Amino acid sequence: MFGSSTRGNASAYGKIGLETGVSAASPHKLIIMLYEGALTALSKAMHELKTGNVAAKGKSISHAISIIDSGLRASLDKQSGGEIAHSLDALYEYMSERLLHANLHNKLEILEEIHGLLKDLKITWESIGSDPSVRQTQPAATAPAASADPLAPRASLLFKA
Repeated sequence: MFGSSTRGNASAYGKIGLETGVSAASPHKLIIMLYEGALTALSKAMHELKTGNVAAKGKSISHAISIIDSGLRASLDKQSGGEIAHSLDALYEYMSERLLHANLHNKLEILEEIHGLLKDLKITWESIGSDPSVRQTQPAATAPAASADPLAPRASLLFKA
């Protein structure tokens, strides 16, 4: 009697929770959420590829590409972001192209490569912190070691506060 409606309610509550989290999140947190979403989609794609579920693999890869292109890439401010924003744009384009190739040719190693790149970017982004005043006043010598990567995102260059 309650089987399907309970599942529907749980799904609706989950969607409301996600929407509330998104609407309450700072721009910094939104980028982290995009990285998390792309990583989750790629993890699902890897699992589906290993189990032979081609349709679900394709759907998960498409979801990851959508997050990369319509979320991460679209959020770049190339005007004020300079070289870093342009490098990230090129990296996101590379990721999307590689994911298309992985989808067409069932290449687990490509999914793992892109998962690793996104994970590194997410860790770097998290290390930046969410307070723009701290980022702008922090001396370069005390910046986290991961931010030395020229392709690592630098929030103060990507977004206008």
